[in-house]
Amino acid sequence: MAKAIMIQGTGSNVGKSMIVAGLARAFVRRGLKVAPFKPQNMSNNAAVTPEGGEIGRAQALQARAAMLQPHTDMNPVLLKPESDTGAQVIVQGKRRGTQAAGSFMRDKSGLLEAALDSFHRLAAGADLVLIEGAGSPAETNLRKNDIANMGFACAADVPVVLIGDIHRGGVIAQIVGTHAVLDQQDLDHVVGFAVNRFRGELSLFDGGRDDIARRTGWPSMGVIPWFFDAWKLPAEDMMDIASHKGGACKVVVPQLERMANFDDLDPLAAEPNVTVEIIPAGRPLPGDADLVLIPGSKSTIGDLAYLRAQGWDIDIQAHYRRGGHVLGLCGGYQMLGKEIHDPEGVDGKAGKVTGLGLLDISTTMAGEKKVALRQAHTIGGNEPVSGYEIHMGRSEGPDCARAWLNVEGRPEGAVSADGRVRGSYLHGLFSSDVFRAKFLADLGHESVAGYDDGVEATLDALADHLEQYMDLDQLFELARPVKG
Repeated sequence: MAKAIMIQGTGSNVGKSMIVAGLARAFVRRGLKVAPFKPQNMSNNAAVTPEGGEIGRAQALQARAAMLQPHTDMNPVLLKPESDTGAQVIVQGKRRGTQAAGSFMRDKSGLLEAALDSFHRLAAGADLVLIEGAGSPAETNLRKNDIANMGFACAADVPVVLIGDIHRGGVIAQIVGTHAVLDQQDLDHVVGFAVNRFRGELSLFDGGRDDIARRTGWPSMGVIPWFFDAWKLPAEDMMDIASHKGGACKVVVPQLERMANFDDLDPLAAEPNVTVEIIPAGRPLPGDADLVLIPGSKSTIGDLAYLRAQGWDIDIQAHYRRGGHVLGLCGGYQMLGKEIHDPEGVDGKAGKVTGLGLLDISTTMAGEKKVALRQAHTIGGNEPVSGYEIHMGRSEGPDCARAWLNVEGRPEGAVSADGRVRGSYLHGLFSSDVFRAKFLADLGHESVAGYDDGVEATLDALADHLEQYMDLDQLFELARPVKG
């Protein structure tokens, strides 16, 4: 019979996803069949599963850590923000529709049932299910209809370990304060706590750890030092992406407000000869870039307006006039064209907007959403590429006649007449080592990294880290059999 345990946090971005990935790899190495699970996630950095569904990027990484293919049951409810007040709702991999935040909080019809259904299917093929919460269980205003934290823990009757983040300060208040605001039925499910992201001599926090245990009655599962190689693993949240200083090749990325599927940046950041610079709002794009990369977006037209509001359109044009290269992926590809038509308001308000004009194409936002894994190769060089599509709309125009990818027998992408501007709907292409090496060589730089090997080595190092600083034997003992 499968056992399960849930990792919840005192807040967002305390390291829950990373800890679940490390635990998955550690328990797999102990000979267990492990399945990761997150009942509800909110992220625009989605992964595509083999069956053509969408889940959070973190669950795809956790599946990899568990040596499994990602599956939609690992993240049955995915919210993809499209504005400050609304999000696309994905249920068991498929788009249900778009809901305003208020209506979603009032009506989650069938979502807990879908989450429990997926959870039990996963448990049927596993020895251990590692469940990740979302945000914090201390958000008492959200408790009534919660399916992400204690609402799910109570419904599935699974034990909870609470993670606090000492790096952001006040970790004793984080954990003890959470204890103070939880109702008794929720407290009954908490079986321990851990402190994450400690820097310095561990013994200096012995008193703090013991004070938390005394005030809550919960045992400590460990104090976990900062894992310095975390940046080598794919980031899920926009809060996690950061510039990475490497070598002379500079890739500049405007940080769009609704940036999506930015895992395209991870393999570039892993290259020692490449510097990836993420430019936040209010700053100009540097003039010494080799490549300006415009990433995907959950709201292409909205982010195009945001890009212009920062003056980045002027910076991109200046970069191009200096002889620089520009790459647009998915939403970034659409922005590079002459026009974007949205007759049905798929991307927001219906209408037509002018693009950046660096590619002679136009895009129409219509049709079914494409969600699929793809195998491709470059046209001309025949370098193999693995990636995925996850987009609305189609792009057409003269520059599409210079497609630079062949995706399962059809031409894909567009290239400007001088070859310095290109775009594609294919995400994840830089994960392919041969393609990335050729792309960087065309910019005059050398690739020296093996991306997949690096991710695997980092997952193993993370598992070693948690084996050393968490009590994994006690954690497994505290996990409870899944009730049918």
